[in-house]
Amino acid sequence: MRPLVSALVIGSTLLSATAQGNAATPPEPEPETVQTLTGRGFGHGRGMSQYGAQGAAIAGRSAKAILDFYYPGTTVGTATGSMRVRITADTTDGVRVAASNKLRVRDLATGKVYTLPVASTRDQWSINPRGEHGATVSSYNAKTKTWTLWKTFTRMAQFEGPTVIALVLPSGAVVRYRGALRSADVAGAHFDTINVLSLELYLRGVVPREAVTSWRPAALQVQSVAARTYSVYHRNRATKRAYDLCDTTSCQVYGGYNAEVASTNAAIVATAGQIRLYQGKPIMAEFSSSNGGATADGDAPYQVTKADPWDAFPGNKNPNVAWRVTRTSSQLQAAFGVGSLRSLRVVRRTGVGPSGGRVLSVEAVGSKGRVVLTGDQVRSRLRLRSAWFAFAGVRPTTLDISTQTQSR
Repeated sequence: MRPLVSALVIGSTLLSATAQGNAATPPEPEPETVQTLTGRGFGHGRGMSQYGAQGAAIAGRSAKAILDFYYPGTTVGTATGSMRVRITADTTDGVRVAASNKLRVRDLATGKVYTLPVASTRDQWSINPRGEHGATVSSYNAKTKTWTLWKTFTRMAQFEGPTVIALVLPSGAVVRYRGALRSADVAGAHFDTINVLSLELYLRGVVPREAVTSWRPAALQVQSVAARTYSVYHRNRATKRAYDLCDTTSCQVYGGYNAEVASTNAAIVATAGQIRLYQGKPIMAEFSSSNGGATADGDAPYQVTKADPWDAFPGNKNPNVAWRVTRTSSQLQAAFGVGSLRSLRVVRRTGVGPSGGRVLSVEAVGSKGRVVLTGDQVRSRLRLRSAWFAFAGVRPTTLDISTQTQSR
């Protein structure tokens, strides 16, 4: 057997020898055309499918059974401790918070804690850098619009509150966080705001941003374990940095106290401390919205390619099982970089799932040469939901796929 191959001949003709030799008559530009692409899934497909977890939960599977399916060969472990999260929306050097009762500031050099005074003239507090390593703490009077220095520290400091702290962003918006908010010299010209809090409280601001909060309890519990494991995995590798994770899709989306929801809080409590291990170490618990009907393999032994019966399970209302988009001929040309396209050919697929599975490589031939790109490269350049795609109207030819069952 040979790999699944599909081809698309782009509607253009080669210049004749006469036209090529006539320098005074440049060729007319090719008309803009539109190509339809169909696909499956949303994301890389490695590890857990979030819609698949919901489908399995609807089918009555337990959280442990779902985790066993998506992270095969892993075992149950436990983790505790704290997390340090970089708040990317706070782009100023200082950490500004709203004044409140029992708000405290800690000197990170000595560990000494000071309770900040409460007064009608103190509406906000701010920690600002002083020199190369020090910090100042000042209060703000909204009526007079003036700052007043309160105390100076030889090192950085952090705000601590009894329950939550209201962080004032540069836009004026206020976001509440549990734990502590510290100023840290991460990198570049400006200081950064770091939220330091327990792992379990951190998850309360993560799981509702990463999952659909109305989903079945088992699906939310699976998301809790995956998010907790992902957090610990990266925390173990960030010992020399000032933070463990950021709060965006580059890490895990984190919304602080403002994001908390009762259903996801309950799922976190139900799985308190649980993580997934491989050979005694926290795994890279990757997950994506939808795998389209088959998981994708990766570099770890627990990241394998196999059919997923839950991603499109009736009742989970997965909008990403199948999709269709269009791209113009100029977008295609820009993506492949070989001039006017003559043909596109899907050379290799994983061999698992409908239509042969995810794309491993695509060949493009154009007026300026030939290029072979990976499915992930095409996905990125054409802004597709996943690397599981096909050029609509192209009839695939089924050939030998015996050596193409891995999606590395």
